[in-house]
Amino acid sequence: MSRLPIIEPAHAQAPAAGLLAAVQKALGVTPNMTKVMANSPAALKGYLEFSGALSGGALSAAVREGIALTVAQENACDYCLSAHTHIATNLAGLTPEEAGAARRAESADVRTRAALVLAATLVRTRGGLEDTDLKAAQDAGLTDAEVAEVIANVALNVFTNYFNKAADVDIDWPEVSHLS
Repeated sequence: MSRLPIIEPAHAQAPAAGLLAAVQKALGVTPNMTKVMANSPAALKGYLEFSGALSGGALSAAVREGIALTVAQENACDYCLSAHTHIATNLAGLTPEEAGAARRAESADVRTRAALVLAATLVRTRGGLEDTDLKAAQDAGLTDAEVAEVIANVALNVFTNYFNKAADVDIDWPEVSHLS
């Protein structure tokens, strides 16, 4: 059971009500994570705006979902693994095998693999990249914009991982558990 209240859209007060309505309109569902984030409209708005900004960036939805899976695995966040496995395989075009590989920072595509390895390295080192880490990503063909967006996507996903784990948000997706 979630450690913070789940704010049902029908009972939400402004401005949370408007934010939850926007989530419902965009996704067709209102995930528990956003309902719990609605305890702080500022936190929910920040998440939605950051996520929205990155969705218009240089990285494809498939790569962003791969990063989300890599980061969730690294942080052992079962809520995010569950949500992003569903989104990756039902909306972003990844096969179940590709989603599983992304959890291990693997991909058959060289550029995608470089983005996932960079993401895993960022989490493991808490942002302390070595010059060789950056060079490996660039040598694989990632542009400076893509590298910047990998970093940003890692930050966004670390936020949601920590939020979901700290609040113990009830999983409302087909459940996936982290690999030991």
